[in-house]
Amino acid sequence: MAPTKKKATSTKKAATKKKAATKKKAVAKAAVKKKSTTTKKATVKKAATKKKAATPETKAQAAKKKENLLQGYGEFTPYEPKKGEEYMNEAQLEHFRQILLNWKRALMQEVDRTVHYMQDEAANFPDPNDRATQESDFTMELRTRDRERKLIKKIEESIEMLDSGDYGYCESCGVEIGIRRLEARPTANLCIDCKTLDEIKEKQRKG
Repeated sequence: MAPTKKKATSTKKAATKKKAATKKKAVAKAAVKKKSTTTKKATVKKAATKKKAATPETKAQAAKKKENLLQGYGEFTPYEPKKGEEYMNEAQLEHFRQILLNWKRALMQEVDRTVHYMQDEAANFPDPNDRATQESDFTMELRTRDRERKLIKKIEESIEMLDSGDYGYCESCGVEIGIRRLEARPTANLCIDCKTLDEIKEKQRKG
């Protein structure tokens, strides 16, 4: 009688142990599955975020910002000349110096951003369409960078003219270019009349 009872107890313990092991295995499997699902969700979310960042709208906004930088130089307080104030005095020269320096600084930052962008995005895509898109983007970036480089050179030339005392005067006829025209185009080196005449001659040459 005793051996039978002992055997029953042993069998019960074995069954309990097996049940516990099965439960533990199921819990471990569920944990692995949960981790896999979480990782998959994170990957999908990351891919979606990356895709969202590369949408045409975002690229269009970046291109517009770049174009604005090439055409303008940010916000500034317009200079209000005092009555009888001498043209291109120290205050006016300092006003335009700050505009030119801020513009140059912003362009230099954009040049650095372009370089980093091309380094980060450089990849050998197996898909021909992806490669074509990347090449198109890089070509546009390089063209913009060339425009930025030329504009920086013009800004540096304008700063040199500030130092020499020639800034603000037309290179063609020598008259004052004017504060408002210079605020609209700080790198201008021709008065409005000479600039108009120059554009007419350019059109005739092309025609």
